[in-house]
Amino acid sequence: MSNLKKILVNRISCKHVWFMRQAGRYLPEFRKIRKKNKNFIKLCLNSKLSSEITLQPIKRFNLDSAIIFSDILMIPYALGQKVEFEKNRGPKLNKFNYKTFLETGETDFLKKLNPIYKAIKKARRGLKKEKSLICFIGAPWTLIVYMFHLKNSNDNLNIKRFRYKKGDIDKIINKLIKFCCLHIKNQINAGADVVQIFDSWAGLIPINEVNAYCYLPNAKIVKFCKKNKIPNICFPKGIKKRYERFNKVVKPDGLSIDFKIDPMWAKKKLKGVVLQGGLDPRKLLSSEEEMIKGATKYIETFKDIPYVFNLGHGLLPETDPGKLKKLIKFYRNF
Repeated sequence: MSNLKKILVNRISCKHVWFMRQAGRYLPEFRKIRKKNKNFIKLCLNSKLSSEITLQPIKRFNLDSAIIFSDILMIPYALGQKVEFEKNRGPKLNKFNYKTFLETGETDFLKKLNPIYKAIKKARRGLKKEKSLICFIGAPWTLIVYMFHLKNSNDNLNIKRFRYKKGDIDKIINKLIKFCCLHIKNQINAGADVVQIFDSWAGLIPINEVNAYCYLPNAKIVKFCKKNKIPNICFPKGIKKRYERFNKVVKPDGLSIDFKIDPMWAKKKLKGVVLQGGLDPRKLLSSEEEMIKGATKYIETFKDIPYVFNLGHGLLPETDPGKLKKLIKFYRNF
């Protein structure tokens, strides 16, 4: 059993460190590959390269877990929606086609995502037994934000569009949950140990809709995971003090906190769960002293409970790998 899996299942307290977006844009070895592979979706579906990218931060930093190099938008892609990534602008999806979505079956879905499962098998072979291989999905709401273009350019919810599309969203959400679970199961069968469920835009949900679009979909997925003995970590970014209600309703094995959550509040209010993360990724862009000061706050707060050291969001492209190496060394020597 991998170390992260032990922590999540048995709630033991031991040192464990990995980082969201640890395989990506801040690493020169990744940029070298990316320069030759302009199409991001094709790169995610290149089993040889995606497994190689997955292992890059393990080779460089000897982290405790690898996370498969992929993207949350591979699910909409596999459900028939065209996905493109524009430089400096992020993902762009074509207009949602309700007919295509409904007609997509499990066989076609899994066929499109099979290269990801092959990449997981390759990456698993390249890891020591005690190291975890994390797979992931985007939570239904976060996928819906992209699928229905619900986010404004200033990263706020387009409330008018949300209300206009609400009927369609309600019609597809259960099928979306089903395919999220299917993707999890196949990633685990391929060799992943743990799944992280990213609800990156949970903070955009109107307060009176949080139960329907955040708590309940995540709870259904976590229930599926527990039924299939799959250790899971949820990350409902931006929901503030609703983290407490989320934890009680969803009951995940692990809960990743964002950098706006006070760690002492989290320790007092979030019980019966392994906590993860919290450190603002921008701290790695500041002085070494500021970075260490920020890390110390989390390590000291959570030193006597099961905790996985991580960030409160993904590593930023401007991050200096040398700075990250110093942070890892500091944590392990603390």
